[in-house]
Amino acid sequence: MNFQSAIISEQTGFILLISLSLFWIGLGIYWGKKVTSAEGFMLAGRNVGLALGTATAMATWITSNTTMLAPQFALELGVWGMIAYSTASFGLFLFAPLANRIRQLMPNGFTSGDFIRLRYGKPTWIVFLVISIFYGITWLISMGMAGGILMQALANIPYHIGMTSILIVCVLYTLVGGMYAVIGTDFIQSIIILIGLVVVGFSVLNYVDFETVYNNVKEDKPMLINMLLPVSIMAVFNNLLFGIGEIFHSNVWWSRAFSMRKKIGQKAYLLSGLFWFPVPIAAGFIALSTGALGINITSPDMVGPLVAAHVLGKVGAIVVFAVFFCSLASSIDSLLAATSDLISEDIFKKMINPGASEKQHQLISKLIIIGLGVFAWVVCLPRIGTLATVLFFAGPLVGSTIWPIATGLFWKKANASGAMLGMISGSVLGLGAYFIWGWYTASLIGAAVSMIVVVLVTVIKPGDFNWKELDESDVVLEPAPEKSTTP
Repeated sequence: MNFQSAIISEQTGFILLISLSLFWIGLGIYWGKKVTSAEGFMLAGRNVGLALGTATAMATWITSNTTMLAPQFALELGVWGMIAYSTASFGLFLFAPLANRIRQLMPNGFTSGDFIRLRYGKPTWIVFLVISIFYGITWLISMGMAGGILMQALANIPYHIGMTSILIVCVLYTLVGGMYAVIGTDFIQSIIILIGLVVVGFSVLNYVDFETVYNNVKEDKPMLINMLLPVSIMAVFNNLLFGIGEIFHSNVWWSRAFSMRKKIGQKAYLLSGLFWFPVPIAAGFIALSTGALGINITSPDMVGPLVAAHVLGKVGAIVVFAVFFCSLASSIDSLLAATSDLISEDIFKKMINPGASEKQHQLISKLIIIGLGVFAWVVCLPRIGTLATVLFFAGPLVGSTIWPIATGLFWKKANASGAMLGMISGSVLGLGAYFIWGWYTASLIGAAVSMIVVVLVTVIKPGDFNWKELDESDVVLEPAPEKSTTP
């Protein structure tokens, strides 16, 4: 990979990396003191308020895929690319009413897997777990890759060192603080991200105006402002459904719904969507300005940090480094916590050892966090593909879960057969589209096929679900009896 010259020195980069790492680990240790139970470790005591709830949702959604992939979209797909990525905010908007519905129907729920298990039964639950865990790991890998790319682009820190560092830091503070640490650090990270993006945005506008950017793009790359470009239009709908599917199925968002106080979820997700919506458009404009700024981009997923650092200079590059580090950490920690919860709660506690004690449960959760970090590190080492190709490979899988989740929460007639067949057929045909036509069609095909199957099967064989079955408040799993030591 041919990287441009670093904007800040390698020594400065390592100082920033070490300082930020120690800061987040210290905060994780501080908030970790609040953890007194497995539920506290997983869901922060179910007492998260509006400010923290909004901040953690927004910070988690402002990932490297927002700050690095959104500019790549604009660079490759033009104006529609900017709009395409901003449509991911509709996932937050549409999940808002679902968040309240989830807390109402499942006051003591833990994971998105709990819902599928209770609503559709074990076979469908297993299919869902495969999809959700695969997606969570894929997203985690893309974040690890982004960390290495970012640090090499800005400070010439070797890719493998940057990637390893960001994964270790997030594993450590998530390990000691659980959801308390995740949400607490997300709050601070969201503030740093917003301030940094505002500074970068105004700096770019002061450096080069809209007219100059437009004239440059029109002359050198007119296809980027072609509003009838078929691939770009397809990408808009694909990304819209991918974003909705990501949020609807992922335990990252369900765990926050369970963590928030009752009736807080809807407001928090609406506000986070509003704050998030303009970010990809601003990031996309940065990419379109590369020609006017005279920057040669050799790798499209590096365009965001390189343009911002070029405009702001060395001091600004330090700000950019901090912003991108925070955007990565706010997503990696959430993925580690939420995917660990899904595996420990749904597989270990529900399938393997239903009578596990709280200490055993919490220990398993921590071991899984470590395992996820190690696995992501191993896969990230060779840096396979770009962020887009890695992340959107899971697009048809998550797109296929939209309708089973939405109908399952609001339509009593939706049944297990439709949900399972919808997820399987949507995933298979969507992956076929990914390899035949490209990533920009995969989520669209997966979601469309799943919708048709779910609705058709429900019409042919309607169910009659009792919503009370989702509430396990009175279900108590007794700890396994201790083995007698008497001979």
